[in-house]
Amino acid sequence: MRRRRPPLNLTLGGALVGLVVAAALLSFAWLPHDPQRMDFAAQLAGPSASHWFGTDHFGRDLFSRVLVGSRSTLLVGAIAVGIALSLGALLGAMAGWAGGWADEVVMRLIDVLYAFPAILMALLLAAVFQPGTVTAMVAIGLATVPIFARLMRSSVVALRERDYVEAGRALGARGPRLLRVHVLPGAASPLVVQASLSLSVAVLAEAALSFLGLGTPPDVPSWGNMLREAQGFMMLSPWAALAPGLAIVVTVLGWSLLGDGLRDWLDPTTRG
Repeated sequence: MRRRRPPLNLTLGGALVGLVVAAALLSFAWLPHDPQRMDFAAQLAGPSASHWFGTDHFGRDLFSRVLVGSRSTLLVGAIAVGIALSLGALLGAMAGWAGGWADEVVMRLIDVLYAFPAILMALLLAAVFQPGTVTAMVAIGLATVPIFARLMRSSVVALRERDYVEAGRALGARGPRLLRVHVLPGAASPLVVQASLSLSVAVLAEAALSFLGLGTPPDVPSWGNMLREAQGFMMLSPWAALAPGLAIVVTVLGWSLLGDGLRDWLDPTTRG
């Protein structure tokens, strides 16, 4: 049998995501400059041999800050999607498997949660607690729960009447074991694809929340914080906004292509 080649978007997306992950890992071992060190003699400098991406209005090296900012971006995105995946899959599986009034109650609660976008959720949590990285992660995660819940519910409803599930029931499998062993493995592929796509949304949401002061604290380098600080110097030094902006574009594009590629790769109707 001829081995199936991975789709181009999967390969390209994986390369872009790998580049961002490598940048985050590299920042722990090496940085060309201290990302917090101010050099007022080099304020708003353009790209050069000593400052590859230029400097910001405090003379801080933008390349070092972009590398360090990839840590918070990946951390917030991964934990937020992890929250959404865990909670959404649990609620969706319960609703799809139980059916009846339990399904109606859970899905109506999901509809209420769906009415709160990440920014509004962050404002609500910030009013109750305080703005910060944890607030951003929880807000993005809760705002994304309905996507995973609906996807899991539809998968469980479609799979629970399949022949192999009925065979498992005939062999004595009951309740949670039947769901865990015979149904959930078939629903895993769509969740993996959605997790990759949701990571691109989480990256944008984290940058937006940090830009508004509701995410990563101002003293921690992040791409959203860098964009907020650079907005007043766009005419003098576009590099201060271009560097984090391109980093966000590359990361979002990478996760989006990876999700699309995984969908094509795992969809049996596209296999040659």
